[in-house]
Amino acid sequence: MSKKKIEIIAKEVVQYEIDALKDLKKNINKSFLEIVNEILKCKNGKVIVSGVGKSGIIARKWAATLSSTGTPSFYVDASNASHGDMGQITSNDIVILISNSGQSDELKNIIQYTSRNSNIKLIGITSKKNSILYKNSEKVFLMPSIKEAGPENIVPTSSTTSQIALGDAIAIACMKYKNFTKFDFKKFHPGGSLSVQLKTVGDLMIKGKKLPIVKENLSMKNALKIINNKKLGLIVVTKNNGNTTGIITDGDLKRIAQKYKKFNELELKKVMKKNPVSVEVDTLAASALALMNSKKITSLCVHKNKKIKKTIGIIHMHDILKSNIN
Repeated sequence: MSKKKIEIIAKEVVQYEIDALKDLKKNINKSFLEIVNEILKCKNGKVIVSGVGKSGIIARKWAATLSSTGTPSFYVDASNASHGDMGQITSNDIVILISNSGQSDELKNIIQYTSRNSNIKLIGITSKKNSILYKNSEKVFLMPSIKEAGPENIVPTSSTTSQIALGDAIAIACMKYKNFTKFDFKKFHPGGSLSVQLKTVGDLMIKGKKLPIVKENLSMKNALKIINNKKLGLIVVTKNNGNTTGIITDGDLKRIAQKYKKFNELELKKVMKKNPVSVEVDTLAASALALMNSKKITSLCVHKNKKIKKTIGIIHMHDILKSNIN
């Protein structure tokens, strides 16, 4: 087979699947909305997805995408469901069955099980109106009748592409309705590179007893003891009411020592850097790092909401870099 022929085949396959997605788009209607609403109403149960063959693989993907975007879900193998795994399906659950034909024998036991339990809702995803799945589902999405890309219309290609796209559409619709943000997404992906890039200063900041906060009338002599004890290379200076008024770093100490003879007796308020730069606790660590670079400083105060004068933490450049954020 020539190289040109192979390229033609590849483009034909892609075109078949593009056409299938266009047909799917036209079929997004009331039934899609009803399915999304059923999933959103599932507060005390789980969303369980199953299928057979290629549809089973896609069902697993549906469950993974739903779970990672804020909708608790898991996959049940249709064959194993008939040998004990049916026990994973309980009251208030939603069962989504994916089957192009809607007639797969392995799904019949699950359909029968859900029909006997009124508190379990069955959602069918199929392209056949006269199928067992279509007739027994409380909610059903009728997939458009499409032509598979492979020879003789027998290889699941266009149909499986459409199934994946439908699952993604449902998951993202639920995600947006719940106002599921990138920070929520980060909680479910703690080990991924995306999670690293979504870390906030609140995740990395120094806080609590480790935070070197002192009053502005403290002497430099006593301040030095605190700087050495906390080992952060700085102190945050506040008024008696707790409002932050300044900051002193190791670098400032050298400058102050050269300028003032009675170094140890100095009150901090006379030599501190006033109005230190502060960022909100939910600021991305990457943004904080960029700010430090632009200001040519190595640390920032951290505040919550709009209370810029109430320092709740310190974020240091080294802590951000250690988290592989750049």
